[in-house]
Amino acid sequence: MLTATLALGILSALFGLLLGYSAIRFKVEGDPIVEQIDALLPQTQCGQCGFPGCRPYAEAIAAGEADINQCPPGGDSGIQALAELLGVDPKPLNAEHGVPQEKRVAVIDEQTCIGCTLCIQACPVDAIVGAAKQMHTVVAEECTGCDLCVPPCPVDCITMVPVKQDIVTWKWPYPESDTRPIVIARQA
Repeated sequence: MLTATLALGILSALFGLLLGYSAIRFKVEGDPIVEQIDALLPQTQCGQCGFPGCRPYAEAIAAGEADINQCPPGGDSGIQALAELLGVDPKPLNAEHGVPQEKRVAVIDEQTCIGCTLCIQACPVDAIVGAAKQMHTVVAEECTGCDLCVPPCPVDCITMVPVKQDIVTWKWPYPESDTRPIVIARQA
C-alpha cells in the first residue's frame, strides 16, 4: 500500500514538472498588432462593426478579414489612427455600419421605468443597475454609448444624451487632410 502511494506521488510530481516545462517552453504569444489595434478601438463592445466586440474586430483587421472603416463609435479619428498604424490610406466610415456620432451616454427616465431588466441584459458592459420590478439607473462612467439598451426597452424610457465636453472627455482631433494641390508662383 505504501509503495503504491509513493509510486503515484512520484508519477504525479513527474507529470506536473512535465506540464510546467511544456507550458513555459511552448507558450503561445499573442499577436502584438492585434493588441495595438485593440488599444485604438473605443472599447464600446457595441457590435456595430459586425463583430461581437472590439477584440474580435481587431483580430479580423489584423487577419485582413475586415476593413478599418467599420467602427462608428471610433469615427474618423479612429479610422485615421488605424490607417496610420497599419500604413494604409484612411477611408470614410462605411455607412452600412452606421454614422459617426458624438460620444453619448444612456439616461433612464426613472419615473417611467417598469423594472423589466431587458436593458440590463442588453448592456455589454454592465453599466445599468437595478432589480426586477424596481427602478433602474445608468452608471454614466461605465456607459459606452452603444445604444444596445434602447431597442429592448418596452416603455421607451431610455434616451441617449451627448456627453458634455470637459477636460476629461475632450480629445484632440486629428488634423483634416488638405488635398488641394500646392501652387508655387514664379516671379518673372
